Amino acid sequence: MSYAAIPEDALCVADYERLAKGVLPHAIFEYVYGGGGDEVTLNHNRDALNDIKILPRMLNDVSKGSSHTTVLGQTWRTPIMLAPVAFQKMAHEQGEIATAKAASALEVGMMVSTLSSVEMESISQELSSEKWFQLYWQLDRNFTLSLIRRAEKAGFQALVLTVDSAIHGIRNRAQRAKFALPEGIEAVNLKDRPELPRQAFTPEQSIVFQGMMSEAPNWSDVAWLIEQTEIPVIIKGVLHPADALKAKEMGAQGVIVSNHGGRTLDCVPSAIEVVAAVREAVGAEFTVLLDGAIERGTDVFKAIALGADAVLIGRPQFYALAVAGASGVAHMLRILREEFEVTMALAGIAQVKDITGTSLY
Repeated sequence: MSYAAIPEDALCVADYERLAKGVLPHAIFEYVYGGGGDEVTLNHNRDALNDIKILPRMLNDVSKGSSHTTVLGQTWRTPIMLAPVAFQKMAHEQGEIATAKAASALEVGMMVSTLSSVEMESISQELSSEKWFQLYWQLDRNFTLSLIRRAEKAGFQALVLTVDSAIHGIRNRAQRAKFALPEGIEAVNLKDRPELPRQAFTPEQSIVFQGMMSEAPNWSDVAWLIEQTEIPVIIKGVLHPADALKAKEMGAQGVIVSNHGGRTLDCVPSAIEVVAAVREAVGAEFTVLLDGAIERGTDVFKAIALGADAVLIGRPQFYALAVAGASGVAHMLRILREEFEVTMALAGIAQVKDITGTSLY
């Protein structure tokens, strides 16, 4: 069930989380909300953003200000993009189609997940804004290549390889809620995936190391991927500056600083804490995006001041979709864009390029 219209008390991005809890089935909400392990990282992501303070300048003329920016040579309406979020039909019957309509209406780009509940081609047709395809590595390279070719043919402008979740983290919250995919919802982009071979383990072997991690990509796979396509390859899930630099040296055209929303390895730093070091490692011209707990226009401002070119919005799109469908997602994005522009104006900054570390205290 969702609201027929945007609720009157949906005044900020965080309101959609509260409202979604009353709309979504308990197990689905817990699955989306939850983090890994004791959720130390999940909770710290928000606290780390709150600890950063903005130092405004007064009396600057911002009457010709704009939140337009450039990412990968593309002009964006605002430095915000929708992160890849799987199985959106769990939130709304139209799933990713509704989200794509909202993104297009607000001129916000969208990363489409490998695990979307609607085919990537159908989502692409609804997107008039920037469209990137998020790739989960597949054990069969030929099948991975088929996903790449489909994304290219569908008009996606970049490939985003997620590298920080080769296996699931320990998600006790979802386990306690007994989460399972609802009947009729599946990863439709993977329906033709070859069946994985059965593995037998000796007593000395580990189901983690010799089992699940045998399917994980490594740097040689990244090199292979970059060779297979002419569209930009972005590496998502980087926290260590050395990994960001290696991705750049191997030919990737950008990285996304992210801890997967605190959903994989617990007890790691937040993206906002390491983005400045990543920027220093890769230089000023390399594309760096930040993903992690962005809920306010002030958060967007802080991320850019510390070195990000743009930010990603993850869970809030799912919550807004559950509450009010495409209208909810569009409303959530409009709130965030307007808050960001208010933050720029009150901080005395007219252009995104002028947001730097000197804007922080």
